[in-house]
Amino acid sequence: MSERIHTRAALAIGVTVLCWASAFVSIRDAGQHLDPGPLTLGRAAVAGIVLLAVWAVRREGLPDRRAWPGILTAGVLWFGVYMVALNWGEQLVDAGTAALIVNIGPILIALFGGWVLKEGFPPRLFIGIAISFAGVAVVSLSMSRDGAASIAGVLLCLVSALTYAISAVVQKPTLRHCTTLQFTAFGNAIAAVLCLPFAPLLFSQLESAPTSAALHVLYLGLVPTALAFLTWGYALRYTTAGKLGATTYVVPAIVVGMSWLFLGEVPTWLTLAGGALALLGVAISRSRGRQGEPAAVPPVEATDVAAPAPKS
Repeated sequence: MSERIHTRAALAIGVTVLCWASAFVSIRDAGQHLDPGPLTLGRAAVAGIVLLAVWAVRREGLPDRRAWPGILTAGVLWFGVYMVALNWGEQLVDAGTAALIVNIGPILIALFGGWVLKEGFPPRLFIGIAISFAGVAVVSLSMSRDGAASIAGVLLCLVSALTYAISAVVQKPTLRHCTTLQFTAFGNAIAAVLCLPFAPLLFSQLESAPTSAALHVLYLGLVPTALAFLTWGYALRYTTAGKLGATTYVVPAIVVGMSWLFLGEVPTWLTLAGGALALLGVAISRSRGRQGEPAAVPPVEATDVAAPAPKS
């Protein structure tokens, strides 16, 4: 691989991480004016419309019929349930805490990959799982003094982590039969259709909300969803899914900094300690063994996941 491609892939990874981190902060602020369902509809609709337009211009055609079960699953779970649960959870816990909990997803991906995709169960995986869920327990304890609502927020973020992990495992074989653009465009379109019952509430809430709420909807659809998933796909073409997934471990740290800067939210030391424990578990589960085995999450077929290169 040429140095130029290395540079572009690294840039794409950086864009993805920053975009996904910013989503937690944007959701937290938008949640003051929009309910979880309407916010999900707005984000999925914006992303779906833009990506389907790009898909039409590129004339990629429909995904292979073998890709549709995975696209449907991701549309319901990743772009639907995940988004609703995260939007709801962030109304009950701060953005940094939400990011810390959702970032347990990579461990679950490794667990499901070992079971569903027959990739095995390295000992470090189980050690990491135990440590990470201990961290979640600490985070829950740190939030418990704020009442049942905060506990519910932690549980909702766990739902997001679970649906994210299931969808990512489904995505791996699906991308052998479609491009990242097709996967993301049609997945968001499916989520938007399922969330159409929230349309009247979305319009009524946007009418009474400040302009910033509509801008958040546009931003979430265009940047953390449409752009970030395309840059993710571009980077994935030149690296393994495991290595690329490891870069998302810096998301919680970025989110904590962004939420402190833009929202004035500073997690307690106990919340940070629990989050650090959770991330330590993730790091252990993703580390190489003595014989240098690769991380538990295997690579996706690189030739089938190409996305347009980000413009310089």
